[in-house]
Amino acid sequence: MAKNLHVVPRSTGWAVKTAGAARAATVVPTQSEAIAVARQLAIGRGSELLIHGTNGQIRARNSYGNDPESSKG
Repeated sequence: MAKNLHVVPRSTGWAVKTAGAARAATVVPTQSEAIAVARQLAIGRGSELLIHGTNGQIRARNSYGNDPESSKG
């Protein structure tokens, strides 16, 4: 199973970080740029993307892998 990707705030911008990694994959100036980078990585890896707000709490999540549950709609 692929590791989740997180978009998290940093003092210098927004970081894209793989769960459990010591260092960020990349740091960009805006959250929207970080989300775009992370989305492409998550699609390629078939993993889940977790987007954190400025307070550090998860505000959105998107799955790009094989979901074990089928969802309606």
